[in-house]
Amino acid sequence: MIILSDLEGLTRKLMAKKMSIEEVKNRLIDEILTYKENLSNKSAEGLANAIIEEVKDSSNIPKSNTLKLILDYSKSGVSMGLIGVGSRGEGDFFVHRKLAEIAGKPSSSRALLYPLYHDDAGAIEVKGKVLVTAVDGMHSRLSDFPFLAGFHASRATLRDVYVKGARPIGMLIDLHLADDGDVGKLFDFEAGVSAVSMLTDTPILTGSTLRIGGDMVIGDRMTGCVGAFGIAEDESMLAARHKVKPDSIILMTEGAGGGTICTSAIYSGRHDVVLETLNVQFVKACKALLDSGLIKKIYAMTDVTNGGIRGDATEISRLSNIALHFYEKEIRSLVNTKVLELLESRGIDYLGVSLDALMIFAPEYYVKEIMKVVRKSGVRVGKVGFVEKGIPKVALMTSEGEKNLNLKFRESAYTRIKKVVGEEAPYGLDELKMKVEESAKKAVEKRDFVVKYVKSLD
Repeated sequence: MIILSDLEGLTRKLMAKKMSIEEVKNRLIDEILTYKENLSNKSAEGLANAIIEEVKDSSNIPKSNTLKLILDYSKSGVSMGLIGVGSRGEGDFFVHRKLAEIAGKPSSSRALLYPLYHDDAGAIEVKGKVLVTAVDGMHSRLSDFPFLAGFHASRATLRDVYVKGARPIGMLIDLHLADDGDVGKLFDFEAGVSAVSMLTDTPILTGSTLRIGGDMVIGDRMTGCVGAFGIAEDESMLAARHKVKPDSIILMTEGAGGGTICTSAIYSGRHDVVLETLNVQFVKACKALLDSGLIKKIYAMTDVTNGGIRGDATEISRLSNIALHFYEKEIRSLVNTKVLELLESRGIDYLGVSLDALMIFAPEYYVKEIMKVVRKSGVRVGKVGFVEKGIPKVALMTSEGEKNLNLKFRESAYTRIKKVVGEEAPYGLDELKMKVEESAKKAVEKRDFVVKYVKSLD
């Protein structure tokens, strides 16, 4: 059974292949009747004809240079899957750097954290205090498990606010479900977010719900995100990544995973492991640090999510121009036992997958006090490494000596299909990057043109 069919995209693709209108129509009718079984052939044909006509009309772009520039986008020739967007590795980080460059540096001096910092969240000064904002998308493979999708997306966005030293004060939801999706999915997702809201005392304040692609996309796939915002008392409490210093000791709390581990467990037939992820240990640890005032003694915090320790540590190393050294034995001891057993039984590298643990960078003088406060909250924590000056790198100290913990092109393959796709970079990666770079450059040129055009209308 198909999960989702983009009828508009399919029509454009088939027309580009020079298929006859009759062939395109018949293919569309087959797609439509696969999901809409109660629809008559005549009605399906009517839909197919309408789609074909709309695609024809929308493709007939006027020759006006201004309209053509606005309506056309610069095609890079590089797909999301090929460059690895969303796979939390080298290709994904590269594309995110381009996105951050397009966002640019804000004109307001009140902006304290923005995309160019590549941090967990953004921050801006508002009347002497700091407003911190973050957003996290649901895991794409949890569409058929909406409660878990909502639970883990909301927990993730709250983590991103907490690790910047802010107390979350509200959440928002943006939810999209395809045309044939059962509305019960919406309710289960909302219930998942609401559960986290109740467990963390963070209210849901607003949201939006739409169909994916409107009438043009059939199927029952769901996607969406949860955003959060919080308040830090002042800039000194902002535990941003770029504040990591060479004398930092690295601490990490226990990690039982979130959406990624849930997905790995479900699609490996190990549903019991899902229960290990249903906790708010991360929030407990962060609240304890905020309540104790120790947050002001911490250089930086982050959650171990984006490509696991390999990914997050590499980004911090590059951003702060420092070398990070980790103790393998200590990290391993802080991974939930059942989660670690699942990962190792499936040949999944636990260092390259989201563990949803809290990573803390602090001066050695405060380490004991920090660990005492976190443990008192009921959360396990340990000393897992240290930071040094030098060429940016991430090293892992093992019983066999020190090894480079290199970032891979994609995160650890944690499902069967990801193992088939692989973790290594495709042939010609440098060429792919050049194409992406050029496309990003043209997007900036379009932005600047449109801004100038709109201003000229005044």
